[in-house]
Amino acid sequence: MNSTIAFRNVRYAVGGGRMLIHDVSFELQRDETVVILGRSGSGKTTTLKLINRLLDPTSGEVFVEGKSTGEWDPIRLRRHIGYVIQDAGLFPHFTVERNIALVPSLESWPEERIRSRVHEMLELVGLPPGVFAKRFPRQLSGGERQRVGVARALAADPPILLLDEPFGALDPITRSEIQKEFRDLQKRLKKTIVFVTHDVREAFLLGTRIGLMKNGQLLALLPADDFRKLDHPEARAFVESYS
Repeated sequence: MNSTIAFRNVRYAVGGGRMLIHDVSFELQRDETVVILGRSGSGKTTTLKLINRLLDPTSGEVFVEGKSTGEWDPIRLRRHIGYVIQDAGLFPHFTVERNIALVPSLESWPEERIRSRVHEMLELVGLPPGVFAKRFPRQLSGGERQRVGVARALAADPPILLLDEPFGALDPITRSEIQKEFRDLQKRLKKTIVFVTHDVREAFLLGTRIGLMKNGQLLALLPADDFRKLDHPEARAFVESYS
């Protein structure tokens, strides 16, 4: 199996047998950015959590780098995958520097290497270390917190990056700015990225391919130009909202 991430007939059910994910199958290649688009409750976040084993499939298998997630040690798997959520999820009692250093510290990197990496990541996301390293999350704007969240996810140089509506809580102007910054960052990162959103503009801006989910099913996974032509009511609804 050459894909970086693969789903094979994956289902996920909660109490009472209610199915949140129905027979989902797809593959992501190395360095590809796939955006999973869908309305609230469509199964996007559940799909994302199946990749880093925050959830385990009820049936079927999820593979990361050719190995079933059930065969990965969950902690090792999660340290192998960067994860960014809405409003960044920073530890409020940690400084920016300590938040970004979290996984490298857990991996027992030498202190000087950690310090150097933290500064490198802050520069990468446009936050001068001399200004931001010692601040706490409460001293940051929403856009700055999201940049720190991305820096933290990248700190240990994971090959895979998962983003769950990371810019959804930002005001429209800041959101547009950080989307464009992230698009430029993608070109330099060379990561396999899965990006969840309900914003079709974001999907067209960032996605190599766009996956459309509804009621726990993956309806399509296509390049953006092909997605625009997709003859399905749900796809048309999203495309028309963009127009």
